[in-house]
Amino acid sequence: MGRQNRQIIHDRRPRVASRGLDSLDHEARRHLPISFMAHLHLHDVSVALGGRDVVREVSAEVRAGELVVVVGPNGAGKTTLLRAMAGLLAPRTGTIRVLGRDPARAPRRVIARDLAYLPQHYDLAFPFAVEEVVLLGRYARQRGIGLASDDDLAAARRAMAACGVADLAGRRFDALSGGEARRAIVAQALCQEARCLLLDEPTAGLDPAHARAIFALLRAHCDAGATAVVVTHDLDLALRHGGMMWLIADGRLAARGNPAHVLAAAETRGAFGVAIHVGALPSGAKFAVPA
Repeated sequence: MGRQNRQIIHDRRPRVASRGLDSLDHEARRHLPISFMAHLHLHDVSVALGGRDVVREVSAEVRAGELVVVVGPNGAGKTTLLRAMAGLLAPRTGTIRVLGRDPARAPRRVIARDLAYLPQHYDLAFPFAVEEVVLLGRYARQRGIGLASDDDLAAARRAMAACGVADLAGRRFDALSGGEARRAIVAQALCQEARCLLLDEPTAGLDPAHARAIFALLRAHCDAGATAVVVTHDLDLALRHGGMMWLIADGRLAARGNPAHVLAAAETRGAFGVAIHVGALPSGAKFAVPA
């Protein structure tokens, strides 16, 4: 495979006329409706931390309606890649665009209208109520901090209901269990109503029912035209809900394509050090376990 990204299967993406979107030059792409353009575009992206490249020469696109699950071993560069896509780290080389903007250079309030980022760890220094934490996702749409409109409150309540934390709205965030807090932060990201979601292990610490519900919620969000890139170590959920899978190994996009094909690929076995067996239950539901 060498230094090139391996495409496991052909992408099932919307095409424009007979030539296809990928054949259009930059000027032609500028005049396409946003629904036909890549929501997220990475070209030859390398990101350095501590003087060494942690992400290496990654090129990829994510279009409207796509849910991309990102898998790989610990320390492979998944979180660093996601932070660069969110504009929190500037690439050493290459370019990143979110709906045509450079997320590292665009004003944060502007980019936050289009992009929601859920970090792996989330800490608050103040004793906010859950509803107040969720409403922080609306800051890019508010006239001032704390000036929540009726639309903001409605968006927050929809997101809390969807994530199963509506009954916790008045509780202090720092009094929640780990799983409850995680669902509240997912609600904050959804409350932002951004077209692009970047989520770093959104189901970490969740019980199976809530983890499955969060992925189903993200799938529905993408079916409505949004885009989501989700880092996860839960291969079962990635297999069942991801439309596209990226395998990150040693900082590189080692494989991408249909989740079942990627999990069965030699690159995945090499990255994890074990083979991944993909099977199906009598119900038809797929599962993935170390072989």
